[in-house]
Amino acid sequence: MTTPSSPPHLDRHHHLVLVGHGMVGQRFLEAFVRRTDALGADAPRVTVLAEEPRPAYDRVRLTSFLSGATEEELSLWPQEFARRPGVGLRLDDPVVAIDRAAREVTTRSGAVHAYDTLVLATGSRPFVPPVTGRDTPGCFVYRTLDDLEALRARAGAVRTGLVVGGGLLGLEAAGALRALGLETHVVEFAPRLMAAQVDDGGGAALRRKVEELGVVVHTGVGARAVEAGPDGTVGSVTLSDGTVVPCGLVVFSAGVRPRDELARACGLPVGERGGIVVDEGCRTADPRVWAVGECALTPDGRVHGLVAPGYAMAEAAADRITGGDGSFTGAAPAARLKLLGVAVAAFGDAHATGDDALEVSYANSRDGVYKKLVVAPDGRLLGGVLVGDTDAYDVLRPLAEAGTPLTTAPERLLLPASASAAGAAAPGPESLPDSTIVCSCHNVTKGRIRAAVTDHGRSDVRAVQRHTHAGTGCGSCVAMVTKLVEGATAPTGAAPAPKGLCEHFTHTRAELFDIISVTGITSFSRLIDEHGSGANGSDGCDTCKPVVASILATLNPRLGNSVHILDGEQAALQDTNDHFLANLQRNGSYSVVPRVPAGEITPEKLIVIGEVARDFGLYTKITGGQRIDLLGATVDQLPHIWRRLVDAGFESGHAYGKALRTVKSCVGSVWCRYGVQDSAALAVELELRYRGLRSPHKLKAAVSGCARECAEARGKDFGVIATAAGWNLYVGGNGGTTPRHAELLLADADRDTLVRTLDRFLMFYIRTADRLERTAPWIARMEGGLDRLRSVVVDDSLGICADLDALMAEHVATYEDEWRATLDDPERLRRFVSFVNAPGTPDPAVRFEGEPGRIRPAAPPVLPVPDVGTAGTVAAVAR
Repeated sequence: MTTPSSPPHLDRHHHLVLVGHGMVGQRFLEAFVRRTDALGADAPRVTVLAEEPRPAYDRVRLTSFLSGATEEELSLWPQEFARRPGVGLRLDDPVVAIDRAAREVTTRSGAVHAYDTLVLATGSRPFVPPVTGRDTPGCFVYRTLDDLEALRARAGAVRTGLVVGGGLLGLEAAGALRALGLETHVVEFAPRLMAAQVDDGGGAALRRKVEELGVVVHTGVGARAVEAGPDGTVGSVTLSDGTVVPCGLVVFSAGVRPRDELARACGLPVGERGGIVVDEGCRTADPRVWAVGECALTPDGRVHGLVAPGYAMAEAAADRITGGDGSFTGAAPAARLKLLGVAVAAFGDAHATGDDALEVSYANSRDGVYKKLVVAPDGRLLGGVLVGDTDAYDVLRPLAEAGTPLTTAPERLLLPASASAAGAAAPGPESLPDSTIVCSCHNVTKGRIRAAVTDHGRSDVRAVQRHTHAGTGCGSCVAMVTKLVEGATAPTGAAPAPKGLCEHFTHTRAELFDIISVTGITSFSRLIDEHGSGANGSDGCDTCKPVVASILATLNPRLGNSVHILDGEQAALQDTNDHFLANLQRNGSYSVVPRVPAGEITPEKLIVIGEVARDFGLYTKITGGQRIDLLGATVDQLPHIWRRLVDAGFESGHAYGKALRTVKSCVGSVWCRYGVQDSAALAVELELRYRGLRSPHKLKAAVSGCARECAEARGKDFGVIATAAGWNLYVGGNGGTTPRHAELLLADADRDTLVRTLDRFLMFYIRTADRLERTAPWIARMEGGLDRLRSVVVDDSLGICADLDALMAEHVATYEDEWRATLDDPERLRRFVSFVNAPGTPDPAVRFEGEPGRIRPAAPPVLPVPDVGTAGTVAAVAR
């Protein structure tokens, strides 16, 4: 296919229409805008026409939506695009026709948009096999947030689910059903799971691991018919071998097909098996029309179903449209993911289809590990399969793509470190050529990462990530990027990026914790004088002061110096929220969140909250953590609100602090017919035990009374799920940039063992985590990960468990409610006066606007406040 190479002239009169707003569409938009930014007001206009009612979101993390991730967390639509002139997004109005002669598209609403350049990013649609009864209510596909919302609603009414398809998408869907607490079956027509990615050995290892999790696997059979139950919804599925599986819902996740119907209808060439035919620049046969992502058939004759090739296509198309020479000729198959908690990776020629290809394998069925490398006779690495242990993927995949002979025997690349210690070390990332793609999401090479250090002076990982975008996609390459940055920094002679907390301390947060613990220092001023730069007259900064305040809050009781957060020097260390024991809102008002352990509350207390909200004109919101947020309070109202709440038996919920927020719970065995343990009682106990526990970042938790997981415990920093034999403890969920499921730390534990292990986990986290580091990235960067954590808090490998136990015991023994303690001290109350919200002056700015029917509280009532004089005033808005 030949097409003109020169792009149309780009100026403000040029109109680009982007059809489709998924991950690849958004990536194209970002790439195009980045390349035309220099034109300023003369940049081309862009109109994005989306099928879904929401902007682009991260489909790679789709399942995390079922474990607590919000639409906002998954969104890929930055605010700068929402405000950007010249870029318009129209949601829920898909294109239904293209008129190439008139250069116009028509949407479902009847709107007509003329274009100078048209980019098709229509993606793919789920493939639903021709199964009898596939339209029965209770059948779903697994593609959009709307699909997941419908699936979640149905899962609450059934006990068993069945997934048709045992590939990547199918196992992802099976993991979602398990997370929803359903007994889960997977049906795969091929003789093994993930047949396209792994071989027989890998499939067998994967199956064993999946079945150990309680998933029933059916391979070598298909779904023949979906049978309705008495209520007309799904009741069972009959397989091709005659097996009948009773179930209440079915998820079809048997692959995808390119959305090429618009191209077909307007006469653009498509492939025999689908896909819009494009050249290496992603241009179609029409020089004004381009196609990227899963809807495109690329010159290598493939439709690529992964996001990384789609991103590469988006970059190539944006470059060509703006006059560059970007190209996409294909991508080597590669995938690394964790399905149902099982690590799986495959890359290159994993099935040894090449002539004379040789296979080297390692299997350990006891640990559920299977590894295979495919090697050419001349020593080149062609591909591989990894199941159960994918740590080597970061180096092996680039080695395969490099196409150069291995310098290490392939068997040594597969053996565990302990078994290969006597032999040559496995090659590290420094041995890879500069052309190696390290970050496939953003097509960043090793050479570009090194250049960011050597040529552009980026000497730490975060700076390199900002400069190159490496590691900011799926995140799987962050470990390799870190090693490359460290390796590139050393030869330059440049000072490594400081690892200290800030300019005032060369120590990390963990080191400061140990210093305070060992020396017995009880004040910030002494700490900065003796171990920081305070001797030069500095009084710290907004980074180090809250961190030290948090450490002192943990250790001061142990050092015999219990200090209230608002007393003396300690008060000056707090950030904005802690200054007033409430959350500052965008309009200068504050929110008040009383603690409601496990969401369990009496009618009398509910009435008090309602009366307080009414009397003070506050907006009320039931939070995702099973408590009630009261928003719109002024600084001077806070003590009066607290008094009403404290007198009714409430205490601070610490929504303002880096501390334990909530322990969410289902109703458990007391009420639920599926419950096997009293989850609500345990959640109350844990929340009261850990209330007020200051930590490097906020902590969220949950307790579920059975495997149905209604409290979404695996989406929390720590989560507990009841079993018939006790409790399973999961840790490290949801934290960090990429939300993730928590991992199993302890199984079938009794109550005392559970609490003791949790005590140690939390105190070890508080003792060693970095500033503002959630539990997930803390565990991820820990050498040895979860296994290392287990050895420390369960097996006491460091010999520190007694100290961790003592720290938690002291916290429990010395806890006091910060609201009550503040109300009991007139000196502390002096700070709760504001220049802006002065006594006797309602604040007309405090109001709530929105759609008709939204709550719009009246101006807050004028209430008397303590006579504190001008010395106690605080400019809240300035803060």
